[in-house]
Amino acid sequence: MAPTLVSAAVGALLAAALLGDAFDRRAVAVVVAAAVLPGLDAAASLAVPGATNALLHAVWAPLLAGGLLYWDGELRSASTLRERGGPRAVRVAWVALASFVVAGVGAALFAGEGAALLYPLEDARYLVRGRLVFSTQEGVVQTFLTPGATGAGILPIERVGGAVADPVSSWINPDGRPGFDPGADREFRFVEAGWQLVVVAAAAATLAVRFRFRGEGAGVSR
Repeated sequence: MAPTLVSAAVGALLAAALLGDAFDRRAVAVVVAAAVLPGLDAAASLAVPGATNALLHAVWAPLLAGGLLYWDGELRSASTLRERGGPRAVRVAWVALASFVVAGVGAALFAGEGAALLYPLEDARYLVRGRLVFSTQEGVVQTFLTPGATGAGILPIERVGGAVADPVSSWINPDGRPGFDPGADREFRFVEAGWQLVVVAAAAATLAVRFRFRGEGAGVSR
């Protein structure tokens, strides 16, 4: 699974980009919390076999949340969320959902050990691998989308193991199996590669700039 700090950084970037007028410390905290929420299934793996990258990485939670938000905001005559928090609350909720999917689930699906998207209906984790390059001889070469392909289909999704059969390690549960071992060596991974450090630094800088300009804008409006 991706380091928690990296998922939080991606969530922060989404908050800075998508919150618009709803951008403030509380809204950013909600969006960042949604980004790291899927990683909490590692704690559940202490009791539930194979829960890491499965229990909160499956499609069911975001589908349910998205369905409820759409029903409340578009299908009901009066939106409960809009009545309680105004349009701001609706925007924050949708951005938080995007953060959950992109920064939380996507971090495992595209750059981690894989996500068990259909857990518990299917005991398998999936991982998307591909590349996009420009070749002076072949032109643009990309393997993320392969229309008309056989086998995996339009996305190069690979099965990388079973959710239960091949447990994913985490700092909470190093061996990924049920049971708590107080003597196990636990490492909280902040960053594991240079590009991850770049993402974290970019997120910190972006939030700093957004908060600074927001504060200056509020001062001018007064």
